[in-house]
Amino acid sequence: MVARSAIAHCNSIGDEVIAATRGDLDISDREAVHLQIERAAPDAVINCAAYTNVDGAESEPETCYKANADGVENLARACKTVDAAFVTISTDYVFDGLNPGFYTQRDTPNPQGVYAKSKLEGEIRAKYAYAGSIIVRSGWIYGDGGTNFLSIMHKLLAEGRSIKAISDSFGTPTFADDLARRLRELAELNLPGTFHVVNSGPGTSYLGFAEKLCEIGGFDPELLEVVSKDELKRPAPRPESSKMACLFSERFGLDKMPEWEDALKEFLVEQAAEPVLLKPAD
Repeated sequence: MVARSAIAHCNSIGDEVIAATRGDLDISDREAVHLQIERAAPDAVINCAAYTNVDGAESEPETCYKANADGVENLARACKTVDAAFVTISTDYVFDGLNPGFYTQRDTPNPQGVYAKSKLEGEIRAKYAYAGSIIVRSGWIYGDGGTNFLSIMHKLLAEGRSIKAISDSFGTPTFADDLARRLRELAELNLPGTFHVVNSGPGTSYLGFAEKLCEIGGFDPELLEVVSKDELKRPAPRPESSKMACLFSERFGLDKMPEWEDALKEFLVEQAAEPVLLKPAD
């Protein structure tokens, strides 16, 4: 999802883009990574590859770590050899969720599940392998082609299907297109460090996101079934609140990220070409 948005954005501004699929390149294969990076000699590498099945990671830790830790380290080392900017995506789940406010770069990570621990391990290894690494923490990402709950919620509601909306988990929604633009900006800025990239605003719960979706898209709010996070009994622990804010972006001349509600509206406008998006008028 994020890779497709990044490819589209970079192409639109005239970049020469080499986009390796999973079949083209296994990032856990160090030799293959070095060969491909050295052959391409890119100015920048944006790593959108990851194992993102949070619950699946609990039973597949080795596979998870290969992508989220080994793969990130391999890319970082290869970028160092060709002096390329390296941007890799981490997650809000590196935090334990006990902070009811916004997590910034001053807060100490304390990941709980396998997925979260693998992503923090990837951050650590990237910085160790290549001091020039740029870590981008994001969360609650949704967009075109996404298969996660936030990305498909509008389709389910348009089909008249009820959905479970969690009322007691909070985060900062992030539109993949906005994230992609910021990834490209950070690659060009090429300042090593850790950045939090999410849409602006106070954040929300899954229920709040779903309610705003209904308001903007004209969906029936009666289709929302309010549940608590514990009712779902998911295998992996998740932070209760993982809202994030960045201390550095605007100081370095980067524009404020769009408000999450405006970004959601933009997403729905983009999706309007799909016949399942909006309910027929009464």
